[in-house]
Amino acid sequence: MGTLFLVRHAQASFLEANYDKLSQLGEAQARALGEYWAQRGVVFDRVCVGPRVRQRDTARFVSAGFEKKGLTFPKPLVLSEFDEYDGETVIERSLAGLLQENQPIRDLHAAFRSAVDSIRRRATFQKLFEAVIGKWVQGEIVPAGVETWLEFCSRVNSGLSKFPSAGRRGERVAIFTSGGPAAVAMQRALQLSPERTLQVSWMSRNSSWSEFLYDAERFTLSSFNSHAHVVDPAMLTYR
Repeated sequence: MGTLFLVRHAQASFLEANYDKLSQLGEAQARALGEYWAQRGVVFDRVCVGPRVRQRDTARFVSAGFEKKGLTFPKPLVLSEFDEYDGETVIERSLAGLLQENQPIRDLHAAFRSAVDSIRRRATFQKLFEAVIGKWVQGEIVPAGVETWLEFCSRVNSGLSKFPSAGRRGERVAIFTSGGPAAVAMQRALQLSPERTLQVSWMSRNSSWSEFLYDAERFTLSSFNSHAHVVDPAMLTYR
C-alpha cells in the first residue's frame, strides 16, 4: 500500500486584510516540520499542494527544512482539487440575511464586534464562523456563486483519487492543503457524517499531518493531527 501524508497549512494571517499568507509563526511551524521529517528520514516520492499561497508556502518552508539537512524535496504539483472551501465568501454573502432572522447568529456577531483584544476577537469570530459554516454544510444557506458542501467534498475526493493513484505502488506522497480537505479525507476513511466531518475540521492544528494508507481499493486512516515537530506549546495553533 502507498502512504499519504496530508498536511494542514501552517498558521496564516488570521483577521488581517490578507489572510492567505503565512504569519511569522506559521513560517517557523513549517520549517520545524521540514527539519523534523528530514532528521527522521521521512522522504517523499511525490508532493502536491493546493493553489492557495498559505498552502504552497507551507510546502516551500518544509522544503527548506529538507535542504538544510541535505535532502531532496520533490517539486510540488499544484492541484485545485485541494483548495479550501470559500468560507469567507459564504460569510460575506450570508451574514446580512442571517443577522435579520437568526438571534443566535446576532448574539455571536455582537460578541465579535464588541471584543476588545486579539485573543477574544479570534475566539468570538471562530464561534461565529463555525455557526455560519454549519448552516452551509447542512444546506440551510446556499450563497450565490459558491460551491455547495457536497460539491466541495466531491472536488476533494476527486483529488484524493487522482493524485495518489497517478504514481507507483507503495509510494510515500504528501499533500499540503487546509483543514476542510483534511476533514474530507477523514470522512473518506471513516465514513463520517457531514456534521462529524465539520467537527473534525476544527480540530486540525496548523502544520499538523494525518497519515493514510491507500491502494486501488482502500483508503485507511493510520494517524490524525500529528504535531510532534512543535515542541513549544506556544507554537500550537488552530488558526
